[in-house]
Amino acid sequence: MSSVVQPCARCGARWAVQGAPMHWCPRCRGVLLSPGKVDAPATQRNYRWVARRPDHRTRKAGATSTAPLGPTPRYAQTPRWGLLDPPPSATPTPERPLRGIAAHRDRLLLGTTIVFLLAGLAEYGRYLILLQNRARLIPGWLLSISDATVLVFGVIAPIYALVTAVALVAWLIEARTIVFTAYGKRDPRKRWSLIAGCLVPGVNLIWPGVFLTELLGADPDPRSWRAVRIWWAAWVFSGLLLIAATLWRDASTLQAEADGVSFTGFTNLCAAGFAMLTLWMVRTLEGRDLRGDIRSAHRWVMAADPAQVVIAPVEPGAVAARDDAGHDEAERADVVRAGENTQEEVVAK
Repeated sequence: MSSVVQPCARCGARWAVQGAPMHWCPRCRGVLLSPGKVDAPATQRNYRWVARRPDHRTRKAGATSTAPLGPTPRYAQTPRWGLLDPPPSATPTPERPLRGIAAHRDRLLLGTTIVFLLAGLAEYGRYLILLQNRARLIPGWLLSISDATVLVFGVIAPIYALVTAVALVAWLIEARTIVFTAYGKRDPRKRWSLIAGCLVPGVNLIWPGVFLTELLGADPDPRSWRAVRIWWAAWVFSGLLLIAATLWRDASTLQAEADGVSFTGFTNLCAAGFAMLTLWMVRTLEGRDLRGDIRSAHRWVMAADPAQVVIAPVEPGAVAARDDAGHDEAERADVVRAGENTQEEVVAK
């Protein structure tokens, strides 16, 4: 077979040159290029491949481009690029406002605990100043510091508690939506009824416990059910303390006002403890402990090993004495038998 070929400009077929070169391709009637060796490099060929636009035949001869087209693309080897088909991106889930507020629940509860703790310490600090003022004068700067701390924390604590309550209501709505959706149902409570039952004074002593009980379902976890009951009782108690502290502020005597300062400090400390109790309750419902770690399940297994007697059974005194006497006689018999054996060995020798 000849090593000189003529490639077709249309179909790319290569025809061996047997004699005189041909002009037309026998297959597609395309123009045959000039003869050349099969393995000739591109620098030794008398032709080159040129890329043209698909519409180069239909364009007008006099048409000019407004911008320079640049050099014609050329490739030293077969291009390996192609069209990319990336997988469709997942549609992002729209972020609901309540979910964003509920995400700050734990931080708000911790902040509420700290703020009410500081407010209680400020009230008790004022109470100590009142006790000292019975016998001696108090410096003006100390009174100013006490008044400022009581006023600042007395304003910040209720505002912080209100924001935390809104976050907890948002968490309750989101949690109920998730639970009822998992059961294939829809929350029977309207959103406005949940908000009103949790935030309206008076009725909010009863309805939050009801909403949390419905959240547990028909077969609740005993630990979650116990946490809800403890929280519900503490919530009613804290409401009664708030009512008592509000009524105590109307006292007219000096001693009653001083006792009111002490009682206000006590209610602030109780509020701090209740905020921490609320954090424990919501984390228990989510299957976590107070620190936020996943609560591990414990399983008690009955031991299969045989029981071993650790303490010897108690026997009556007569039986024990008789056993001891029999034991002594057996020892004396062994001694006598050992002596007889020794004498027999001596005689034998």
